[in-house]
Amino acid sequence: MSKFQETIASSIKALETLHGIEPAFDAAVTMLTGSLRAGGKVLVCGNGGSSADAAHFATELLCRFEKDRPSLAGICLAADASFMSATANDYGFDYVFARQIEGLGREGDVLVGISTSGNSSNVLAALRAAKEKGLRTLSMLGRDGGEAAGLAEVELIVPVASTARIQEAQKVLIHALCDGIERELFGEL
Repeated sequence: MSKFQETIASSIKALETLHGIEPAFDAAVTMLTGSLRAGGKVLVCGNGGSSADAAHFATELLCRFEKDRPSLAGICLAADASFMSATANDYGFDYVFARQIEGLGREGDVLVGISTSGNSSNVLAALRAAKEKGLRTLSMLGRDGGEAAGLAEVELIVPVASTARIQEAQKVLIHALCDGIERELFGEL
């Protein structure tokens, strides 16, 4: 088997683990749609590739996913370089997301924390700040969930070791969440 074929096979194997998290996935869709229906926001954060996935998720909400429908309140907390560099300088990088939750988060909003390891200190701080402020919490994690396991109200954990395979599976989860949100809020457009 070529390396290319091995990559495809390991990606498929990672995606197959998602069958086991369908109840948590359904709870995540219910949480997100409930917040959006009530006028809440979805705040999304992550580092590195997870930051790109956070931006992707927020964009799918704010712009559109598959359907031409009204814009939904999705905000990527990693998108403002000026804020992030100021906060990292003044308070430390661990607080770049928590500080935004402090200023932007409202009770009933949802924080989505994305981390392939579950050990990103700024995502952990964000989850804790969100709970303190009364936000609902959803984490998208990999491996065994790391230190973030048990911090969020709903967890979508991809139980594989490879960061690349976790990210691929998380991308599928993001698209499935967007599809679920659109179906629940707008039906067939």
